[in-house]
Amino acid sequence: MAQDDKTELKEILKEVRRIEVQSSRLVTGVMAGGYRSVFRGAGIEFHDVREYVPGDDPRTVDWNVTARVGRPFVKKYIDERELTLLFLLDLSASMSGGYGIWSARQMAARICACLALSAVKNNDRVGLVAFSDEVGKFVPPENGAAHALRIVRDCLALQPRSERTRLASGLEFAAKAVRRRTTLFLVSDFLATGYQDQMARCARRHDVIAVRLSGPELAPPSAGMLRMRDPESGQVHVVDWGNAALRRTYAERVARWRQETEATLRKTGVDLMEVPIPRRFEKDAVAFPILRFFRMREQRAAKR
Repeated sequence: MAQDDKTELKEILKEVRRIEVQSSRLVTGVMAGGYRSVFRGAGIEFHDVREYVPGDDPRTVDWNVTARVGRPFVKKYIDERELTLLFLLDLSASMSGGYGIWSARQMAARICACLALSAVKNNDRVGLVAFSDEVGKFVPPENGAAHALRIVRDCLALQPRSERTRLASGLEFAAKAVRRRTTLFLVSDFLATGYQDQMARCARRHDVIAVRLSGPELAPPSAGMLRMRDPESGQVHVVDWGNAALRRTYAERVARWRQETEATLRKTGVDLMEVPIPRRFEKDAVAFPILRFFRMREQRAAKR
């Protein structure tokens, strides 16, 4: 191994260790119980029906059986013994740039670490599909903290086969590779199109969650001349952010992109976890979007 490669690996392992320490504190602190109530609480399978007895939850009444038999019957469920989380990680070039304190890739590693360590703490399995415009690596789901940290390392270290994005490639692979119902986290900046059909196909079988990483560059600066390079096409532009019309046009395009992405997610029945990437260090930058997502799911479940 060349000296430069050894140095890079050492830095990656140091970063993994920092993320492990930070994530472990969150998993045993402010996030404790959130994962179990959101995912383990929903991890049940239909088992049988039995006759209704006073005190049963009316929401569990099986109306088809009740109408056929003439007496109320309720559905019985059993807990799934083991759940599976699979991270679909976008490795395209746009995930490595930006003006934030971390790149989207580095933020993705932190989000994945919190969720993966929560999963293995609950004896669930975690895996990884890493892709750009094609799948570069598949880490089959397994148990254990060491396996979870391997996934965090891969989130930081894997090199894409291409700089371009094709979200459909990760979704297509997951639809073919994973048969049992799984929780899929599609982790990306979502600067892509053409993935709606593949997402809908995955969402029919799996619980799909879109983790959208939003960098501070989506909000234009108020002034200044900047040389900007598109990381995927390589095109370079000099932009005058002091031009009010340009700032307005840019803000409108960002708003339209957000709306179109969210409309696609609603249409396909996919939940959104919005993850802003801060420009400077913020204490709750990693925990807040996960906790907000947990609360959303808990509130929705309570209304059912």
